[in-house]
Amino acid sequence: MAGKPQTLATTSAFEILGPVMVGPSSSHTAGALRCAQVAASLLEGRITKVTFGLWNSFAHTYRGHGTDRALVAGILGLDTDDENIKQAFDLAREQGLEYHFDIKGDDASIHPNTVDIDMVDDTGATAQVRGESLGGGKMRISRINGVGVDISGMYSTLFVAHYDVPGVLAALTNLLAYAHVNIAFCRTYRTEVGGQAYSVFETDGAPDDTVIPMLRKLD
Repeated sequence: MAGKPQTLATTSAFEILGPVMVGPSSSHTAGALRCAQVAASLLEGRITKVTFGLWNSFAHTYRGHGTDRALVAGILGLDTDDENIKQAFDLAREQGLEYHFDIKGDDASIHPNTVDIDMVDDTGATAQVRGESLGGGKMRISRINGVGVDISGMYSTLFVAHYDVPGVLAALTNLLAYAHVNIAFCRTYRTEVGGQAYSVFETDGAPDDTVIPMLRKLD
């Protein structure tokens, strides 16, 4: 329905995962896994197909540093300290996940450890996400569906897609206040005036299970 917010991601993939590494470099393993894990949370269905576009350092070392397994593991929902990461490819085949790696090459204008993640779930829904692995297991989501964003994953995060019309942000913040959710940071991004927009709420603690159904009922 036009103008109706669609809640695409909740808090589960945005919890801080800690400093545990699964390979020789946290930038190429832990950070990469978290990029994929957060990206996967944007689709509600089971992801059946994913293409990873690898840039710069990722493009050159993804096999040797285990980035490829870490990315697949993140899509599957594994955490950075999960011993099953090394079997990520086998798990993907068992779960019917089709994955591909697209070597993009070098681009000095973007972060050295950048991955573009294009996903399709079992309902046919799609999402395109750009993630950056910043080192020390940290990451940043810098683009969602072609719109520049800035999501750190350091807080419980609610991501809402909506149209850029008056009153939407007020309705969203009022609802979160009613649900006793304290907003640490709030940002709204848009493609154009009156067009597609995204609001990102980073909160102190995860909203309870009643929040998302209420969000869906907003006009």
